[in-house]
Amino acid sequence: MHRQTSTVNSSLKVSDIVRDNYRTADVFKGFGINYCCGGDISLQEACSRKGISLQEVENALQPAFNTSSLTGSIQFANWKMDFLIDYLINIHHAYLNITLPVLTPALSSYVESHSKKFPHLVKVLQVYRQLEEKVLQHNHVEETSIFPYLKQMINAYNRKETYGALFVKTMRKPLQRILEKEYQQISDLLVQLRAAANNYQIPKDSCTNYGVYMSKLAELDNDLVQHKHLENNILFPKVLQMEKELLQL
Repeated sequence: MHRQTSTVNSSLKVSDIVRDNYRTADVFKGFGINYCCGGDISLQEACSRKGISLQEVENALQPAFNTSSLTGSIQFANWKMDFLIDYLINIHHAYLNITLPVLTPALSSYVESHSKKFPHLVKVLQVYRQLEEKVLQHNHVEETSIFPYLKQMINAYNRKETYGALFVKTMRKPLQRILEKEYQQISDLLVQLRAAANNYQIPKDSCTNYGVYMSKLAELDNDLVQHKHLENNILFPKVLQMEKELLQL
């Protein structure tokens, strides 16, 4: 895992800080600092005008610059499958379950006030809402039904339990049929979102907030791509093979 750390330069304009790192937008919003149309002043000046501590704002901004990225050398396929399930729940599901509902009202408000200038955003919002509903529903089914079954089945397989075949025959979930259909629906919505958002490109005549929302949508897209890769190309093929072997015991 590679981690990048940077220090905020208080002489930079607030709007430039956000353009360089969209994650800082939420921090400024929390302090009531206008980073969009009123962000053409330095961070130091913005804090002075608001009567808030520059050091406090800089400290709050620091986590936005402490970003981590997974290197290509991580061999997910070599992980224990029950650990991979925990990773999916605690990293990818947690991110989606928090991010999707929080982004919805903010994006809706922005689209409502900017739809005349950027009419294509109406379609972006429409597809995003469909994607949110589908992904959150999908996560819930996995966490409450699919993953618990997989963990029990993996445990039976690892322990070479004599009841393994009976357990699979009794509790077996139609994984391939259900999950392939669900993934295809999510994949189709992602394709529609990219098209509606012009692959998250930021027009030259757009405000800072436009860039923030496009960056957040791109981050969401990237997370879903890796999330579904881990499930569909690593986890599910391996557990389906375990099912097959247990049924032959």
